Amino acid sequence: MRFAFIARHRSIWPVAWLCEALDVSRSGFHAWLTRSPSQRSVDDEVVGGKVSASFKASDRTYGARRVWRDVLADGVSCGLHKIERLMRMQALRARPRRRGLPKDEGARLTSVIAPNVLDRQFTATRPNQRWIGRGLPPSGGPILI
Repeated sequence: MRFAFIARHRSIWPVAWLCEALDVSRSGFHAWLTRSPSQRSVDDEVVGGKVSASFKASDRTYGARRVWRDVLADGVSCGLHKIERLMRMQALRARPRRRGLPKDEGARLTSVIAPNVLDRQFTATRPNQRWIGRGLPPSGGPILI
């Protein structure tokens, strides 16, 4: 992390200042620049591509276990924790399963449905002529129509 920061900002400030501020050696930074990537990072690139492809092929619904099974089926040997780590690094999170709504049978209790007494005539000639809503009007008396 520190070396990557230095590499990004070395065009702005001298490397010696950045290394001193971040408490790293200049020789360590220059060795990091010329060092080839580790075997783990190379493997992560290969497996990470397969993880991303499997996740997207599942319409972003697979979690780490299902992606892991897909990667194993592709012939890549790796552990579940590696798949979890790679999914976290790539910000791949499975969408939660949506619960189904209850089936609508179409049968309604007519006693529950309020009668349509306004018949969509919402205009009134005087105040307190038509009340729209549930329950009683604020006066507590009957609903005026």
